[in-house]
Amino acid sequence: MEAINQKSLERVVSQKALQMGSWFPCQICVAGFLCGVCLTSLFLAAFTTLGKFELGGVSFPISISTSLANSSSDILSQECNFVPRAMENINDSTRSGRKIDDERASLLYSVWGSLLTGSLNEENESLRKLGLNKSNVPNAPHFESCESKARLNKRLDKRSGNENFPPWTSWKGKLELYPAAVTNERFSYYKHEAASLGDFPPWITGSDEENYPLTRKVQRDIWLHQHPLNCKDPSVRFLVADWEREPGFGIGAQLAGMAGLFAIAINEKRVLITNYYNRADHDGCKGSSQSRWSCYFLPETSQECRDRAFELLGSEEARKKGIIKDKQNYSTKEIWTGYTPTIWGDPWSFLQPTTDINGRLLSYHRKMDRRWWRAQAVRYLMRFQSKYTCGLLNVARHAAFGKDAAAMVVKSFAGEWSKGVTNNQRSDIEDFVWSNHKAWIPRPLLSMHVRMGDKACEMRVVEFEEYMALANRIRRRFPHLNSVWLSTEMQEVIDKSKGYTHWKFYYTDVRRQVGNITMATYEASLGRETSTNYPIVNFLMAVEADFFIGALGSTWCFLIDGMRNTGGKVMAGYLSVNKDRFW
Repeated sequence: MEAINQKSLERVVSQKALQMGSWFPCQICVAGFLCGVCLTSLFLAAFTTLGKFELGGVSFPISISTSLANSSSDILSQECNFVPRAMENINDSTRSGRKIDDERASLLYSVWGSLLTGSLNEENESLRKLGLNKSNVPNAPHFESCESKARLNKRLDKRSGNENFPPWTSWKGKLELYPAAVTNERFSYYKHEAASLGDFPPWITGSDEENYPLTRKVQRDIWLHQHPLNCKDPSVRFLVADWEREPGFGIGAQLAGMAGLFAIAINEKRVLITNYYNRADHDGCKGSSQSRWSCYFLPETSQECRDRAFELLGSEEARKKGIIKDKQNYSTKEIWTGYTPTIWGDPWSFLQPTTDINGRLLSYHRKMDRRWWRAQAVRYLMRFQSKYTCGLLNVARHAAFGKDAAAMVVKSFAGEWSKGVTNNQRSDIEDFVWSNHKAWIPRPLLSMHVRMGDKACEMRVVEFEEYMALANRIRRRFPHLNSVWLSTEMQEVIDKSKGYTHWKFYYTDVRRQVGNITMATYEASLGRETSTNYPIVNFLMAVEADFFIGALGSTWCFLIDGMRNTGGKVMAGYLSVNKDRFW
């Protein structure tokens, strides 16, 4: 009887053990026990090798038999692989998939680079490896179609017949070119009525509340001033002016000087005609745009007015009557510290403070009118980019963001690469509705201009660490920010940026200063084309960025701030590391 009870007890215990073995917490305990065996085995194996270990400076001899070490090794190999075979296969497959995607992204980046240089052909090795041809290369989200954009810009900068305004409507991009809209009489009537009421120019982004006061009205009025209906009308007068060309004048100083001449032209009711621009006097600027502002941005006036002005330059009678004047008619003081146009009243008195210095908003500027006017003048002069400038930005974005963009595009096909890329036909919504979307950049993006070098003679130069302290302050409020577009002339700054591994820095690939030399000497060493192109790219990238950190003591930063404040970014604010002499 006792034996029977013993067997029954054993059977019950066995069943309970079996049930516990299938119970999840028990499985965890067993797994933990086996992990402990594995770790013990590793320690024993290590001690066997070393023969002793030290504790508090005292040596303890270790004696472990070979058989124990071997048995531990057997346990390790047999019991410690807790990754299921199916999971191993999934991990291997995932790693393989990532490797293939990385290879595709690298090849696509190369293909896009060939598109930029115009060297892409059907025999391209990267195309072959991707299974593509020239007609179905995936769209590069960080590129703009420079041909198409240049045509649209010229159309938006020119009247249609005797209309008061170009075809500015409440729609952006090419939507009004959609065939159904062109033949729609009601739509044409609407366009005429909207123009007569004073449609606002398409180069202004955002509402009045997101820009300096009266920006949209002022930009429209400047365009009308610069584009009279009849340039040969005897009442139309001109001011023809070369850009500053002294070696010590950077692009910022040239823009500030031209803004002063623009103010004179507005005050005297003259059409401003910009003439020789030394920074465009290089082989990159072709044809009639060589040595002209129009190499980089659309001309400030119509071709008819330009022709008329240069015709009058040779007329002594026109000069005597004051129909035409040039830069020599005005003193340096009039150009640099002359009167701000007052035909719009004093909108600068309504500027709200969004500039931060030392943690406080700065509400007053000794030259508020100059700050407001320079922003308006530069915004107008840079209202539309040329095809050449568009190409420069494509190259810069590809060098900085191209690999990220390629990885993003490859990932978007979700494993259907061959099928997805062959179906690359464009739709109406792409051509007309999405036509106004800007090129992709990683967002949010912080732009930072670090001005050092010879600027120490004009302002307090601040080390890179102080700029980064402000960047970290922005990041505390916007923790998803980790991308920085860094512009600087100093190699020292680029080197220091590599120590901030929790930030991702982008910058143009150009030789920078080592040591303190004058900006004029540095620019001369780069050559005229490079020393002009890369600052303009940096300027426009800073305008597009979500946040900006700079130094108000720098004219360059001062103008970037103005462009941002006429580009819908007033409420983004501006963090400065110092004050300039006007604050």
